Amino acid sequence: MADAHIVLAYSRDAGIVAIAGGEQYPWAHTALEESGFRRGEAGVYRLPADDADAARATVAGLISCAERHRTSVSTSSRRFIGDAARDIARLLPGQWSATVEIYSHPVWQEDLVPWIWDSGELGRALQTERIPYAATLTDMVHGTTLLLTERPGRQLDYLIGAFAPKGLEEGYGDPHAPRSIVLPPFPGRAAQAVADRYLPSYEHAVHARRTAAISTVLQHIRSERDTWQAMAASARYSDATPLSVNALGAATEEFLDHSWRSFLTVVDHAPTLLDRCRPASSPWPQDAAVLSRLADAVADAEDLLEEAVHSGPLPPRERRARAWPAIETWLSDGETFLRQARVSAPHRRPALAMSAPPRPLPAARPAPRR
Repeated sequence: MADAHIVLAYSRDAGIVAIAGGEQYPWAHTALEESGFRRGEAGVYRLPADDADAARATVAGLISCAERHRTSVSTSSRRFIGDAARDIARLLPGQWSATVEIYSHPVWQEDLVPWIWDSGELGRALQTERIPYAATLTDMVHGTTLLLTERPGRQLDYLIGAFAPKGLEEGYGDPHAPRSIVLPPFPGRAAQAVADRYLPSYEHAVHARRTAAISTVLQHIRSERDTWQAMAASARYSDATPLSVNALGAATEEFLDHSWRSFLTVVDHAPTLLDRCRPASSPWPQDAAVLSRLADAVADAEDLLEEAVHSGPLPPRERRARAWPAIETWLSDGETFLRQARVSAPHRRPALAMSAPPRPLPAARPAPRR
């Protein structure tokens, strides 16, 4: 591909659209502007197609102008990615917005890689193929953000996957990540595949990822607690160096502070998972009382956080004294929660009603990633 290139496509709403790319993409911008294209939202250039003869003349002029600016021009065999995304968004259950994203410079595409939460074809394509543009679909209620791209090497199909959900952004390479799916070029069938196949898979993956995050944090705090207890009992560091009373006090404070910071992961993710647990329907109905204690402990920690937000940080000694009982409850009974969470399931989103007429699309908001 040339150092600068332009891809032309047709949009039913905007007429002929042009997307510039390449390491020297400013050359393409110059050619478009000199030829009469006007830059619009998200960096997409537009040429109204009301007058077909004038549009053809402008495109012919663009090709000549682009040559002078060392820029190649190609025509997409697909409709504009923004139209495809908006058509799917209108059909999905709930309130979805669609936004076009342009990755003119290859580095911009590379910036996407850490944020895509995918174990399938989309994740691989972003790392190995040039994808100069895409579209995001955002659930305005749940915050789920999907990425729609044209499938590299195919004339018609699309790929759709997801960004890592809020609070789990470190999920790059995560084995719990869902697999992206291939979508056909027909909006109804594509929306059906997203609603019936992809979103349920995504919700199960988020559930598993949240559960694993809590499990990891509890194991980490237990390990640090064991180390601290051994050090306090022996009055020595791990290398057998004698431990003074002052040093023991400092080590205790450090352990409690670090435990609280780690426990915030539990505070973030446990409420949603606790809400899904149904001990009466599980093999361990007796777990109900334990889950209630765990929920109370999380509520106490949330109160502590809320006080810090509204009244300012608490004195360290008071925060440690109030936080530790909640942490200790989870260290004692966390395994009961984990077995309940692992046999529970996320709530299903509303089913796709294909017979329903398309709804007006909510106003788009800027994509939250990159």
